[in-house]
Formats: sequence, C-alpha cells, structure tokens
Amino acid sequence: MNKSSIHFEISERKVLLRIFDLLFVGFALYGLSHVPGFDYFTINEYNWRWLIVLAIYIMGFGTIFELYDLQKSSKMESVTGTVIVTSSVTVLFYLLTPWFTPSLPENRLQIVYFFLAITLALLLWRLAYINFVSSARFYKKVLLVGETSNIENIVDAFKKADPNYKIIGFINCETKKQDAIKFKGVPEYRPEDIHSIIAEENISEVVIATYNSETITSSIYTDLIHLLEKGFPIREYTQVYEDMTYRVPVQFVGKDFYKYFPFSRNNKNKLFLAYRRIFDILISLTGLLFGILFLPFILIGNLIGNRGPLFYTQERVGMNGKLFGIYKFRTMVTDAEANGAVWAKKNDSRITVFGKFLRTSRLDEIPQFINILKGDMSTIGPRPERPMFVSELSQVIPFYETRHIVKPGLTGWAQVKARYGASIDDSLVKLQYDLYYIKHRSFILDFNIIIKTLSTVIFFRGQ
Repeated sequence: MNKSSIHFEISERKVLLRIFDLLFVGFALYGLSHVPGFDYFTINEYNWRWLIVLAIYIMGFGTIFELYDLQKSSKMESVTGTVIVTSSVTVLFYLLTPWFTPSLPENRLQIVYFFLAITLALLLWRLAYINFVSSARFYKKVLLVGETSNIENIVDAFKKADPNYKIIGFINCETKKQDAIKFKGVPEYRPEDIHSIIAEENISEVVIATYNSETITSSIYTDLIHLLEKGFPIREYTQVYEDMTYRVPVQFVGKDFYKYFPFSRNNKNKLFLAYRRIFDILISLTGLLFGILFLPFILIGNLIGNRGPLFYTQERVGMNGKLFGIYKFRTMVTDAEANGAVWAKKNDSRITVFGKFLRTSRLDEIPQFINILKGDMSTIGPRPERPMFVSELSQVIPFYETRHIVKPGLTGWAQVKARYGASIDDSLVKLQYDLYYIKHRSFILDFNIIIKTLSTVIFFRGQ
C-alpha cells in the first residue's frame, strides 16, 4: 500500500497561519529597521517587549476580524480586505499605547512605512499559503464507506467545513445494494476495490457513515479490520463531523445516543460555575453602565422610529425548562403578533427601521443584562426560546430540550457560528452548535465565543 499523501489538519493550518504571520511581520520589520532614516521600530535585545505587544495585537485583532477563518484564508480576494483592516487597527492601537510601544517618530512618514511593512508581510504570507498549503497537493483525501442515502448531505457538510477536505469516492456498505448514487464529482467504487483505491488515490482516511453498523457487509467489515490492523486511520462520521464543524450531528444519532453526549464536567464543576457567576455579574454590570450611556439616543430613536413602548418582556424557557420573562428593547411594531406568534425572518416587515438598527447593532439585547443579574440567564449559553416554539421544535428535532440543561445565554456558540433561526432547519443547525457548546464547555471555548461575538457586532451580523 502506498504511503498516504501529506496533509494539514484544521488545527495545524490555524497554527501555521498564526506562526507565519508573526514570522513574516518580524522579518519585514527587521529589514525595515536597517533602512537608513527609519528609527521608529528596531528589533534587538533591549526592545523585545515591542515585538511581543505587536504580536498580541496582530493575534487578537486578527481573530476578531476573522483573519484565521480557513474559508476566507483560502481565497485571496476575501483575505485581502481582512488583512488591511487587521493591519490598520493593529497599527492604530500600537500608536495609542506608548507605554508598551516605541515613542512616536518625529517623521510621521515612518508610521506609513511601518503600516505598509506589516500589511505587505501578511499579504505575502497569505499568497504563499493559498498557493502551497491550501493547494490541492495538501488536500486530505478521504474515502467514504456508508449508505447511499447519506452521501449528498455528508459531502456538502464537509465541503463547507474545510476546503482542504476532499472526498475522493464512496463505497456502498449495505447488504442489499441500492441504485448507484447520483451525485456529481463523487464516484462510487466496488467494495472489493477498497485496497486498490486507497493505494492509487493516496487516501489518507476512511470515514464510516452509516446509521446502523449492522448494514455493513461481512466482506467490507473484514477489509476494514485489516486496514485498522495496519494502522490506517478509520473514523466514524459523527466524530469527523463534530471535529470539523464544531457541531453535534443529532440527526445522525440513533438508539445509542448516550455515546454522543459525554457532556463537559464543567457543567457540574462547582469552581467553574462559581467563576461563571462572578463573570456574569461583572459583565452584566459593565453592560448596564454601557447601556446607560446609549439610553438617551435609544430613547430618541424609539420616540421617532418606533412610536411606542421602549421595553417589552416575553416569556422564554430557561434552565431545566423553567419559564422566565426576558427583557429587550422593542424592535417591532406594537401589534406585531396580533394574529399569533410566528417565526421572525430576514427583512421581516414587522421590524421598524430603528428596530432594525437595534438588532443589527445588538443594542436591543442590553436589557437582558438584568436577566443575567437575576440569575435567569448567563452571559454565554444557548439562546432562550419561546415555550410554544420549544414545544413545536422538540416534536420534530431529536434531543432539542437537551439544550436546557444549562442556563440560556446572551450570546452563545450557535449565535456566533450560525445565522438567525427562522425555520426548523435553522433551529436544527443551532441545536447542533448548542450541544457542541454543552459538550465542550470550558474557559477557552467561552473566551473564543466572546471574541467571535465582537466580530459579530463589528460586522453587524445581527438580525
């Protein structure tokens, strides 16, 4: 059997992006510091702190502005704008923190050279990344073994999650073979050809995608055992799906559901819960003070654009199914639900002009800091849903009410990763993210959500 091709995992590519961002910027500034007349930024044993602060700014703002999003990083047209924004904000903050950075130069033109050096270094590395690391030669080639009914959804999910994950072909594992799949770009191979396909195509991994392992024929099962004994990677679809998409694929979970929900110990860890409560109180007090500053403008906007009550309360489902009243600034017309509750949707005619601004800026959420102080909600967690929608969704989406084992949140993994939930399909995707959060809940994941929430607010992705 041929040796599998070289490829980089998602985590490895994200590390590479960060490391070489710093290396390219460091080399660019080192070269610039040797240009006659440039004395703003020098790299030596005495000024090492300047480089550390710069690295922190690039990493921090790069994360906020999605410089390390793998989908964007694989296309020069999408990454160019992100690089320019990241460089601009980094240089601005670098100039505004002279306690940790060099003093402003007398010749202000040096600041322009400093900015151009950082920007061109990042663009040069990203160009190299796209043409080498993100090129076809480093794709991870995968062979699917599963049922024909799953193939299209699986291919689409993997393609959206990782542009470097290439499904080469498919083998039907069912005893009663169905019709050949009708999906362009993914050929179907015979089960007896599994070894030759792996060798000829330099397959890196076999993924088992089946609802029921009993459908796998004995011959395929024997071949898989032999591959495993040789050390060849064989993984289960839901495991791969979760690792790549950061979602729990509940629609593929069967009677052995307990295997898929080893929830985070932090859900019951007293120390973690105490930290979360202290964090919630500090964030909510800060948020309310921030809200007071904006309140006069919101009052005027509501008076002109909404023409009705400023606040409204609505019943939502909280932790363990307990009902509570959520507080928000009103964004819809006063009789928005005169004919009963309906799903909010994009370009909803019930949303006022000022209400749309409140939603896209997320300012309508400020009163929910009161819910956090009261203990009904947390800063981070699944968004609380209305009782009638919970009742409806729990009938058609498996494990929907599992999201209520933790406190609902002002923001959450689903809010920063998925679009606004306007249908049952959208709710399914959001549930997958919510369960991933509950399963992997930790300080690191919370920090990641806070950073991505900043990105959501900055790019006005609210609805």
